[in-house]
Amino acid sequence: MQNRYLYKLAEECTVLQCDNIYLYMSENLDIAKTKVNVQSEYGHLNAVLLHRPGIEIERMTPTNAAEALYSDILCKHIVDNEYANFSGVFEKWCKVYYVEDLLAEILDKDEVRLSMVTDSCKHENCEHLIDSLMALPSRTLAKYLIEGVPYNPATDPKHFAKDHYTIKPLYNLFFTRDASSSMYDQVLINSMSFHVRARETMIYRAIFDNVFHAGTICAMDKYSSARTEGGDVQIAAPDMLCIGNGIRTNSKGIHYLMEKFANERERFRIIVQELPQHPDSFIHLDMVHTFLGSHQVMAYKPMIDKTGCFADKATYLIDIQNGKPHYTECKNILEAQKRCGMDMEPVFCGGGDEWYQDRDQWHSGANFFALDDGKIIGYERNIHTIEALNKAGFDVLDAAEVCAGKVDMHDYKKFVVTFKASELPRGGGGARCMTMPINRD
Repeated sequence: MQNRYLYKLAEECTVLQCDNIYLYMSENLDIAKTKVNVQSEYGHLNAVLLHRPGIEIERMTPTNAAEALYSDILCKHIVDNEYANFSGVFEKWCKVYYVEDLLAEILDKDEVRLSMVTDSCKHENCEHLIDSLMALPSRTLAKYLIEGVPYNPATDPKHFAKDHYTIKPLYNLFFTRDASSSMYDQVLINSMSFHVRARETMIYRAIFDNVFHAGTICAMDKYSSARTEGGDVQIAAPDMLCIGNGIRTNSKGIHYLMEKFANERERFRIIVQELPQHPDSFIHLDMVHTFLGSHQVMAYKPMIDKTGCFADKATYLIDIQNGKPHYTECKNILEAQKRCGMDMEPVFCGGGDEWYQDRDQWHSGANFFALDDGKIIGYERNIHTIEALNKAGFDVLDAAEVCAGKVDMHDYKKFVVTFKASELPRGGGGARCMTMPINRD
């Protein structure tokens, strides 16, 4: 049966199809020339996938925030301003694609539309909505698949009433790194650890299969118990990954990647860093370690010193030669990298003070994203971390001035662009979490 409630909502949303931003993006996407190619964390960035946080983030309440994997609720009108400076920096630097634009584009294809709608409804146990969703315009359908479909007491089974949504909002979608990861010339569709994020992978698989025509792989396609997330997978070099092993990426997921490269490469190395199960600020490796360039990393000092909650967390180097893995336990991740020919200088999150190290790490103070070798972006609020970067030779640039054209990033050899944020860090991620690089030199 057709759902008139959805049609009414669709009519209210039609004005969004004429939004100048969306039209601008659609007219300027040069997708055909963009190939997935990411050989490191710090090569010059040519293309990136982002998602502007939409009203899905305001569909959290204190009641469902924990289920949505948040420790707090966000204020969208503040997030909008913060994210505008973040995304604006990328628009000054490289080609930027937005998830909603690409999703709306591929939903024009009948087979993609049918698959996305059917799979989404099966996942949420609301197959009664399939016909109504199939009839919606592509842009409106894309919004519903991201922002959720509100519960309709006239047509929806009553058990949906407690959640207020028949199809739940994708609260975490603006963390584009987690559900998919460009890995060399392929895309790892990650096997998410929590049910609330599983539909994100459907969107990314469809985008990379149908827009960029990239090869997609997924650990769960081979091992149902395997779990990987993009925040734990770092491309250290063309023949080496650094992977976090914790609450989001498990040993079976790492085993899948080890098998893959053992079958494909004569020589490959994987550095595995065990992570604490608690607190939530340690959910991914990129919350304690990110690459700043070819010779520097940002690191949380207790992870390097193996103190505090890292006292019993091991670091392993898996050296795969001719299909056979060799395991070596290392002092820390820096020693493991040095064994692989990467002598990395650490800059410590929070600087040299233990108190500030913990405070800055809590709000993603170690979570930086490299636009190029030694050219990075991160939160301004972590002032002690930014101060440590400045002492390490990074010029400090203001994102608002970059976006306004007052500062040209290309004039600087080594820099950190800082953007003001109070609400975004409350989501539990930083600049690397919010970016999905598609192509680097």
